[in-house]
Amino acid sequence: MTVKLNGRIDSSNAAQAEQEILSQLAGPGEVVLDAQALEYISSAGLRVILRLRKDHPDLRIINVNSDVYEILDMTGFTDMMPVEKAYRVVSVEGAEEIGRGANGTIYRIDKDNVVKVYNNPEALADIQHEREVAKLALILGIPTAISYDVVKVGGSYGSVFELLNARSFAKILAKEPEKIDWCVDEYVKMLKLIHSTLVPAGKLPDMKETALSWAEFLKDYLPEEAAAKLYALVEAVPHDDHMLHGDYHTKNLELQNDEVLLIDMDTLAVGHPIFELASMYNSFVGFSELDHGIILKFQGFDWQVALDFWRKSLAKYLGTNCPTKIKEVEDKARILGYTRLIRRSIRRKGLETEQGRAEIGHWKAELLELLEKTDTLTFDKDELEIEAVPENLDEVLAFLGERIDAACSPKARMQLEIAVEEIFVNIARYAYNPDTGKATVRVEVTGEPIGVTITFIDHGVPYDPLAKEDPDVTLSAEERGIGGLGVFMTKKIMDNMTYEYRDGRNILRLQKNL
Repeated sequence: MTVKLNGRIDSSNAAQAEQEILSQLAGPGEVVLDAQALEYISSAGLRVILRLRKDHPDLRIINVNSDVYEILDMTGFTDMMPVEKAYRVVSVEGAEEIGRGANGTIYRIDKDNVVKVYNNPEALADIQHEREVAKLALILGIPTAISYDVVKVGGSYGSVFELLNARSFAKILAKEPEKIDWCVDEYVKMLKLIHSTLVPAGKLPDMKETALSWAEFLKDYLPEEAAAKLYALVEAVPHDDHMLHGDYHTKNLELQNDEVLLIDMDTLAVGHPIFELASMYNSFVGFSELDHGIILKFQGFDWQVALDFWRKSLAKYLGTNCPTKIKEVEDKARILGYTRLIRRSIRRKGLETEQGRAEIGHWKAELLELLEKTDTLTFDKDELEIEAVPENLDEVLAFLGERIDAACSPKARMQLEIAVEEIFVNIARYAYNPDTGKATVRVEVTGEPIGVTITFIDHGVPYDPLAKEDPDVTLSAEERGIGGLGVFMTKKIMDNMTYEYRDGRNILRLQKNL
C-alpha cells in the first residue's frame, strides 16, 4: 500500500495528516510512504511516522528530498527503517561509453562529468560500497575520483564523477599508438603504487577467497586430480593486506590535466599481485584469444596493440626483459585467468552455444597443460627459475645486470658476472648429469651498506663447492691441474660464501659489498 505525503507535516496539521494516512490503509501489510511531494517535516510529523512504524514493521519511505532526508537521518529514522532518497534522473542515450566492467558501464554525460550506471537495478548498496572504498583509497594515497551524486538512470542507479576533459588510456592508445611506452610507464607506476599500499585489516575483501570460489566451481568441470591441484595452488597463496584494483585495464585509467586518475573502484580488494595480473591478462589477452575482434570492441584498439601493451607492462612491472621470467609469471596469471573465464562462461550458459563450447574447450586445454608444470602461483621479482643448461647463461647474466646496474661500478659488475658464470655453468654441467634440471638464481641488492647477495638453488646431487681444496696458484703451468679455478676465483671475488644442503636442495649464497 503506497500513501503519498504532501507539503508540510508539522504540529498544526500532524493529527489531520495521520488520519488521512490511516484512512488509506486497507489493513495489515507493507506500507510505502511516497515523500516525493513532502517539503517539510517537524518532530510532530516524525511521531506520526513512528506510530505507523509500530503498527507496520515493514514500513519504508521512498523519494525523499535531500532536506527531509537530512532530518530523517539525524533523528535515526534511516537506521530504523528503509528510507530512499529522491534521485535526479539522468539519460545516457547517445552518451559516449568510456568504460565497461563486471558491475556497470561508465558514460560521459558532458565535458565535465561521467556517470557509472550499475547493472544491478537495486544498486544503492553497491554505490555506497564503491564510494566508501574510493574514499579509503584516496586517504591511502591513490589518486581517484570520488562520486559526488547518485542519480536514477533508466531502471537502475548511477554514480556521478567529475572528470574534466579526461581521456582514458584506452582512448590514447587507440588514437595515438605511438604513445604506448608512455602509457606503459604510467600504467605500471600506478599499478606499483596500488600494490605497495597496505590496507587496514578488514577494510577490503580478500581476493584469495574469491579465487577459491572459482576453483571450487571448476571441481565439477575438470578431472579430479587437476581440480584438486588447482584448489591447492590457490589455497597455498599467502594472505596479503596490500591493495588490488581487481579490474585494472586501460579504460579505468584516466588522464586529466596531466594527472593520472584511477576509476571504477568497486572491485578494490586485498591480496597477492598474481590475482591482479590474472585479471589484467584476461582484459588484454584471455577474452580475445579466439576472437581478436573482442579487444577492439572492448578497449578500442586492436589485438596486436593489446598484446604489446600486456607484455611491455608485465616486463616493466617485473623489472626484467628476461623471457623466462616473464613467461613464468604470465603462466601463473593464465592459470587464474582461465579459471575465471571458464567459470564465467559456464555461468552465462556458454556450454549451450557453439562459440561458448569452443572458448571453454580452449581455456580448459590451456589450463590443464599449465597445471601439469606449475607448483606455485606465487612469484618473486628477484628470482629467476631457469633450465640449468649452459645455453641459458646469457639470460642469467642479463637478469643479474638488470638488478645490479644502478648499484655497481663497471669493475664490480664484471666481477659479479664472472662469479655467476662460474657457478651457473658448474650447476649446468654437473648438478643433474646426465639429465637436466632447473636452477633458481636470486639477486638481492641491499642498502646501508650497499651490497649484493646472489643465491643459487638446485635439486641436483649434493655438492659443497666450498669443501674443495683451493688450487695452488704458485705452481708452474706444467705442474698445475686443469680444473678448480672457477670456484677459487669466486671465493676471491666475493666477500662471503656459504653452502647448505637442505630439503633436497643445494643452496649456495654469495655476498659482495659494493
